[in-house]
Amino acid sequence: MYISRMKEIITYCANRAGKLEKLPSGLWHHHDIRNNFYDASYLFAAALDHSIALEVDREHAKREAEQVMLQVLRLQDRHNESDTYGHWPLRLEPSPAEAKVNPLPAELMGLLMVYFYKRYKQELSAELRAEFEAAFETLRNSSFYRVPLHYYHHHEAKYTAAKIIYGTIFNDSGLLKDGAESLKATLERIKKVGMTEYGCLPWFWHWVQAFTSAYEIADDERLRSKLKEMLDFLWDTRAVFYWKGAWVGAHSRGLPHDLPSDGNVLFDYVQFGDFSFPADVPRVEYAGFLYAEAPVYAIAKVNERTYPHEVKQLVPAKPEASNYEVLHSYVYMDKSFTAGGMWERAVEFDNEQHRWSITLPASGDGLANRVYFFHPGVHFGGVESNDWRHQSNIEQIVMHKGAVLALYPIADNEADHIIGCLPKGTWLFEEKAMYGQCGDVYIAVHLQQSYTAEERSVAWRIVSQGSSNGAAVEAISLEEAAKQGIANLEQFAAAQRQKPAVFAGGHGAEYRTLANDRLELRLNEEMNQFHSIVNEQEVSFEAYRVNV
Repeated sequence: MYISRMKEIITYCANRAGKLEKLPSGLWHHHDIRNNFYDASYLFAAALDHSIALEVDREHAKREAEQVMLQVLRLQDRHNESDTYGHWPLRLEPSPAEAKVNPLPAELMGLLMVYFYKRYKQELSAELRAEFEAAFETLRNSSFYRVPLHYYHHHEAKYTAAKIIYGTIFNDSGLLKDGAESLKATLERIKKVGMTEYGCLPWFWHWVQAFTSAYEIADDERLRSKLKEMLDFLWDTRAVFYWKGAWVGAHSRGLPHDLPSDGNVLFDYVQFGDFSFPADVPRVEYAGFLYAEAPVYAIAKVNERTYPHEVKQLVPAKPEASNYEVLHSYVYMDKSFTAGGMWERAVEFDNEQHRWSITLPASGDGLANRVYFFHPGVHFGGVESNDWRHQSNIEQIVMHKGAVLALYPIADNEADHIIGCLPKGTWLFEEKAMYGQCGDVYIAVHLQQSYTAEERSVAWRIVSQGSSNGAAVEAISLEEAAKQGIANLEQFAAAQRQKPAVFAGGHGAEYRTLANDRLELRLNEEMNQFHSIVNEQEVSFEAYRVNV
């Protein structure tokens, strides 16, 4: 089945590319050079495959794809005395010839180019083959990938794959040895302490693409075995937090196509295939080409999961090899929704940590499938913007099963509001509460302060003003609610009105769930520290483990 799903991606991308109008530069895109190569790859592949329903002339499509690839390849800096030797520009405005060279395209695109060349070499024109070969030689000689392991993040993962790929195609035993040692050290590291880039898209997929490419290109069987071990680990990691097309729980970094809706889903679509092809595809890369079968035990974690299910995992906060702090990731999975996130705040690149959500199945249409609140911090675009990310460090939380209680003791010099996201559905809005039905889930939100609600294109935007604020959010499936005598949204709201959250200014909060569990945030004023308490017991992290 994965072959048909990959072909579906190729068909979609190729027909989309076939309708693009070229810019005066001869390229389709100027915002990111890589998208030209990806789209050209799909158009070229579809032109050769007569089982694909291509909506443009095949010979014309093949020529167009080759011309775009030639334009991309020729933008590489091949001046060996240059500081940017081997690299391409990333953003091409105002014109490709004037664009600033950037190290990012070579990291992944340079690896995928080798994979593409190996797969389609015999079908390429002599001119294009020569350009690819010149680009590979330049990449190999540039040594951009000769970086000592330190952070164990997606950049270094791609450097490791580059050593293996270029070492293989240039028969460089020294480079291959370096790559094999880096691979072994990386795998040992992440198996021991976990990955700092938890829930981090698209960077997790960069790991997958880089090492799948290396696995396809390497010809040393011992090295290929170690690469398969890496890929098995990556897919097992994915399976732990995979649920109905969504990446549940916390994200160390979230881009607009990750929040408030899961959009970067095509690698999951190929591997798991338990949701429909999305109508909105914001990011593709090489999801239609690269596939390494997930191990049986990883697939079992998804297909044989029994509900309810809890994940309690240790995650390294700092990437340094010898100095890291531990974070605690919690997710509660019901068959209709999930809830949870990261207990601790962590400072991430561009302030993109996403701490917690109630998550629904991925919508596939670009609409939000998450419920969450946050206090805006650095890089937040403003109340009127369409920014659903960039939270501050002002938040105390307690999570338990399908409920999250959050408190925002806002300082005088900070933004005096919190932002909320609600998926489209049927909602009842009251002064300090909102009750909704989204699919087969009821959701309740209790706020400390009043709020305004605005329906945006992808979600309801909630803005709640106040120098001190708090939110209690609880989800319950319609099936479970029915067991408690709740037959509709009005009855759910009536039950919730009987037990509103209690907020003690910025000093504490309390919420009792429908199952009568008591969640509490309590301030120890002497220590100036909040305690997260469930049913009179402080939350314990004793059961948390690495790589659940």
